Amino acid sequence: MSKIRVIKDKCTGCGLCIKACPVDAIKLIDKKAVIDLDKCTLCKACLQSCKFDAIQIKTLEKKVKDFSNYKGVWVFAENSEGVISPVVFELLNKARQLADDLDTEVAAILLGEDIEPKAEELIQRGADKVYLVESKDLKHYISENYTAKIVELIKKYKPQILLAGATTTGRSLVSRVAVNCYTGLTADCTGLEIDKEKKILVQTRPAFGGNIMAQIISPDFRPQMATVRHKVMPEAQPDSLRKGEIIRENFDSKNIDKRIKFLDFIKEDVSTVNLAEADIIVSGGRGLGGPENFKIIEELAKSLDAAVGSSRACVDAGWIPYSHQVGQTGRTVCPKIYIACGISGQIQHLVGMQSSDLIIAINKDPEAPIFKIADYGIVGDLFKVIPLFAKQLKELLNR
Repeated sequence: MSKIRVIKDKCTGCGLCIKACPVDAIKLIDKKAVIDLDKCTLCKACLQSCKFDAIQIKTLEKKVKDFSNYKGVWVFAENSEGVISPVVFELLNKARQLADDLDTEVAAILLGEDIEPKAEELIQRGADKVYLVESKDLKHYISENYTAKIVELIKKYKPQILLAGATTTGRSLVSRVAVNCYTGLTADCTGLEIDKEKKILVQTRPAFGGNIMAQIISPDFRPQMATVRHKVMPEAQPDSLRKGEIIRENFDSKNIDKRIKFLDFIKEDVSTVNLAEADIIVSGGRGLGGPENFKIIEELAKSLDAAVGSSRACVDAGWIPYSHQVGQTGRTVCPKIYIACGISGQIQHLVGMQSSDLIIAINKDPEAPIFKIADYGIVGDLFKVIPLFAKQLKELLNR
């Protein structure tokens, strides 16, 4: 940390520092330079321009924080109606790798009602400990109630790292946890590694529309927190012989936010399989021309027992609900087969599906970016190609 000041006895009011400042942070008041500390970026341009040594920058010694009592890699075990979210098993696999590099343990946080049997499942998937909190007040996810208890656990047990899925629940929860713990949070990560020299978490995520992959660290605060996209990491495989410890914690009524009450959860009525779990996804883009033409995508998906996906353009136009959106601001998917129909392939879309095992693109524009990552590309009118393609592909899959 540094501080900058003007030595007024030396300042002559020559104005050279004003001309040198790139952020317009210096003004003359009563013939003396005055620095706006809110604007100043400490670039030192003024220091170099001053001929009278009237500007001083003092670097303060950084206080080193002791994090030796923070240990363990924690995973928030998101669940719905007693079913653990698949992204949790992916996080446990990565948590095991991170914990091995740090020579520490893996723990899961499990909240809900009558959910103790799922604690063993988490242990079999790699957790050494499970912090189990059961209460009728936790049957339904309410972010404020979950946040209060998790923050309490963090302050009590002091984990080094806390991971959660970049799901609707995960995003709403851990942002609140981070604020209450006064720590950093990196969202939508696609990679996690340990800097073995500094023993800190290196979090990788797409930035600037997916054009670069940013590496982010949080060296000065604990726990280090990240949400991770579903389907970017392999799941931990179950091992029925693994043993672990279940630590039961009570849920105090003081943690209940009485301003909020769960009324009902209305599920979206979808005819196709879940997008995130699908082995095959058929996605439509702006090339469909209108919402009525999504029928051709839905028919192809139905014949292949596939999920229906979409580009952001179609969602923004109101052609299909947001839950079908694939891409940076939608779902990240990793199916065995991804069929892109009428999708040009902007980077925001590619970020969400480029790890698919097999990518097939159909587009009338031979220069469409989607063809650069496609394993197979078909240049043509999708309204003519898809019916023929569906027939041939179905015959191939039924062999």
